[in-house]
Amino acid sequence: MVSALTCLFTPLLRAAELQSSLIASALWSGDSHNFKRQSHQFSLEPEAILRFDNRVKLTALMRLRSISFDGLAPQRVSDAAYSPLGKPLYMGNSSEFELREFYLELPSDNYYFTLGKQQVVWGKADGLKVLDIVNPQSYREFILEDFDDSRIPQWLANIETNVGEWDAQFLWIPEQSYHVLASEGGLYAPTSPLLLPQAPPVGVSVDVKAIDRPGRLLMDSDIGLRLSRFWKGWDLSLNYLYQYDNFALLYQDRSLTANGPHVTIQPQYRRTHVLGGSFSNAFDNWVLRGELAYFSDRYFLAEGLSDSDGITKGKEVSSVVGLDWTGLENTLISGQLFQSVALNRQSATVRDKSESTLSLLVNHTLLNDTLELRLIWLTNSNVGDGLMRLRVTYEWQDNLKTWASSDTFYGSEEGIFGQFDDNDRLIIGIELAFE
Repeated sequence: MVSALTCLFTPLLRAAELQSSLIASALWSGDSHNFKRQSHQFSLEPEAILRFDNRVKLTALMRLRSISFDGLAPQRVSDAAYSPLGKPLYMGNSSEFELREFYLELPSDNYYFTLGKQQVVWGKADGLKVLDIVNPQSYREFILEDFDDSRIPQWLANIETNVGEWDAQFLWIPEQSYHVLASEGGLYAPTSPLLLPQAPPVGVSVDVKAIDRPGRLLMDSDIGLRLSRFWKGWDLSLNYLYQYDNFALLYQDRSLTANGPHVTIQPQYRRTHVLGGSFSNAFDNWVLRGELAYFSDRYFLAEGLSDSDGITKGKEVSSVVGLDWTGLENTLISGQLFQSVALNRQSATVRDKSESTLSLLVNHTLLNDTLELRLIWLTNSNVGDGLMRLRVTYEWQDNLKTWASSDTFYGSEEGIFGQFDDNDRLIIGIELAFE
């Protein structure tokens, strides 16, 4: 036994190289209607990579973030969805410290092990997600944060190998963190009836219980498998994920008490099997790509009182098809069609059976790639609401850049985007990197 442990840890004792870096950033955001301040943010992200002999590598990434105005501050975020091992450390009402990544890479002749806290990226769609659902996401700023920043890393085992002509990836995720939402009083706290049960009539009392979260280490683990290969010009993948849906379901229990009508809301998580795949191919200046995901068990908000607990069960097929064009120098133009279809619903739902969202991305660089102009537009064809994002970034030096951006919502307050129509914002930011 001692000999086996010695063989396992001996490579970790022969460090060959330490690489470290630090990214410091600051930004100001304000309401674009009246320029009232929304937040001041300052963050430090130190990273250390320790490379050992025989290709073993240890990576650690941390983030210290301070938000001086409470519209986006940690106190405005519900942390109940974090697992005890994944929860950030809060310091007062304005600062948080988070271990973003801490993983060990162990290569061998036939396998590549990545063990520890990490992000796993499956899908590559812009703006919204179809297959990129392995890690939960923070919605503190709705979908306005970069995915790399908003993904919630998890403690997991990532094992890669070859199976014939396919690259195989197996995931075991014992940690259970879920999507994190802005809580009441936060700038981006959800209010749309497509996401939340609406407030009952006056005189009806409401009691919201603590989240009933899974707690068994093995039985409640998530498991994933991905097969990928390059075939006749096509990048292909087949994906399977057995997971708890990262959004909590808000089950309702309606009763009549001595004090009048009463509603008890019990948030819970439910399992689902996800089957899907992706494809992409380049044709001259064009790239055609797409993703598909089938959810075996999906739960939707029931319409009216059609279901006793406010939730109805069904299935869902989610997809995206994208077309990218690079025919102009230093320019990328990309269009995407996202679709979600609810199948086999047991009763009427608040959402439509089929929902469609269109996106447009235009990216152009100037001055030897030091100046970047970027436009992202998302619009939902069912409700007619959307989001327009503009950003200008200038790289003064390799380690110094500044940017200015605007995020503009529009449409009905019942829509996913339109619910934040009053939160349009302007941002000025700066980032400095040290190595």
